[in-house]
Amino acid sequence: MPATDTLETVRQIMEDVLNIDDLSISPETTAKDVKGWDSLRHVRLVMTIERKFKIKFKNSEIEGLMNVGDLVRAIDAKLA
Repeated sequence: MPATDTLETVRQIMEDVLNIDDLSISPETTAKDVKGWDSLRHVRLVMTIERKFKIKFKNSEIEGLMNVGDLVRAIDAKLA
């Protein structure tokens, strides 16, 4: 899946999990940039992404994700 497709899918998942309409994100977006993206919703976001893409992250991988771009690259690496 091209990174742009992965980013769009992640954006759609974030809209649903964070309950935000028309969410605008970029690879540089962090949790601090998005209202309502707290630790509890972060867990739900990761779980939803794992289900959608049929992948599983290790805790150490999740801890290393600093922004949306890192997340998209991690997803694409697991799908490769």
